Amino acid sequence: MYQIINLAVFTLLIALLIKQQRTDSTLSKRVFTGLILGVLFGASLQWLYHPQTPVVSDTLDYINIVGAGYISLLKMIVMPLIMVSIIGAIIKVKDSSSLGKISFLTIGVLLATTAVSALIGIMITNLFGLTADGIVEGAREIARGEALQTRLGSIANVSFADMIISFFPSNPFADLAGTRPTSTIAVVIFSAFVGMAGLTVIKTNPELGASFEKFVNVAQEIVRTLVRMVLSLTPYGVMALMAKVVAGSNYNDILSLLNFVIASYIGLGLILVLHLVLVSFVGVNPLRFFQKILPVLTFAFTSRSSAGTIPLNIDAQVKSLGNGDAVSNFSASFGATMGQNGCAGLYPAMLAVMIAPTVGINPLDPSFMISLVAIVTVSSFGIAGIGGGATFAALIVLSTLGMPVALAGLLISIEPLIDMGRTAVNVSGSMTAGTITSRILGLNKTSEIDKGKQPNVIDTHA
Repeated sequence: MYQIINLAVFTLLIALLIKQQRTDSTLSKRVFTGLILGVLFGASLQWLYHPQTPVVSDTLDYINIVGAGYISLLKMIVMPLIMVSIIGAIIKVKDSSSLGKISFLTIGVLLATTAVSALIGIMITNLFGLTADGIVEGAREIARGEALQTRLGSIANVSFADMIISFFPSNPFADLAGTRPTSTIAVVIFSAFVGMAGLTVIKTNPELGASFEKFVNVAQEIVRTLVRMVLSLTPYGVMALMAKVVAGSNYNDILSLLNFVIASYIGLGLILVLHLVLVSFVGVNPLRFFQKILPVLTFAFTSRSSAGTIPLNIDAQVKSLGNGDAVSNFSASFGATMGQNGCAGLYPAMLAVMIAPTVGINPLDPSFMISLVAIVTVSSFGIAGIGGGATFAALIVLSTLGMPVALAGLLISIEPLIDMGRTAVNVSGSMTAGTITSRILGLNKTSEIDKGKQPNVIDTHA
């Protein structure tokens, strides 16, 4: 009976969002409404029931149909969007040499900001005096540690060269299905080759080239229409995802590790400030930039999926930031699988500094800090842009440093809470890289952010 009542209330909230949609409200406003309603509904479940009771878990199972279903739809459009957008962008650019400059600058900014993020992690952890000594290993933490030890065996023999090789698309159809952590980069590379081949055909056989160009334009329009259809469901997905996070969180665990939570979000906040400072160097108003990207970061925060945020990321970069199709697609795609400032930069560095004293390492030793920053930056290649990517990044860093990888499971209790902020910072980093690249290369189009207008990100109507 209680479960039926809970689901009835959730259905009423969905009806409220539908009513708001019919009033011609912008998508951005409906997303924030869904976020607020999700928090309130999840908090109500926490207040009325114990988080671990069957009533709450069964209710969340059905609510997750909306949230997980929406994430699946986003993943459905990621690969087609990347492929047709990059091919179309290359054909429009008609200069293959500029692709190398775009890739070099985008990856360079992503890796540089990841290195700085690692330094911020080192600084914050030492400032708060965080160590792994006082963390009690419960049953879940022990199980997680054992699982990580097992997982380490599968990647122990993977070298940096092997990781680079995994970027190449030996089977593009398998990569389009997202079968590997590096599938996104592989699809980017495959699409770039197809686009350059299309340019060659356009130059050598104008008649066939015109047909190919028309086909790509039609494919782009179909995929963009599909993207708009899926994005119109964002408010419902955000509400369901937020309700699940709030209702399923164990506040006692959060309070017991509150210092780490606070330190993590201060570090993430400093990285966001870093992004704003960097875009100001290329002539972009940092406050307007933040207002433009905020709705995208909000979705990244609730979904915990950098890969799932790619469609919104590209849409905001093209329409609101004026970064152009090529730069937007490259930065959003690369940013979901390498150089993740939060998951692959801040978090592994903080964990390594916490664990260092337990194995007799001085976390303030300059040689240790230099090694840690270098390892964090290199290991940020190929980190999957989905929930749990930070654990994989920490696993690589800790094993490379010779630290006990089982300790990476110590913070499982608060993993979802921190992962939300990390994902938002990852996406901010990719949009920062795209903005800097487009301004330096002069590939940006005049947009509202350049004209000085008030932002209206993803201002589409369902």
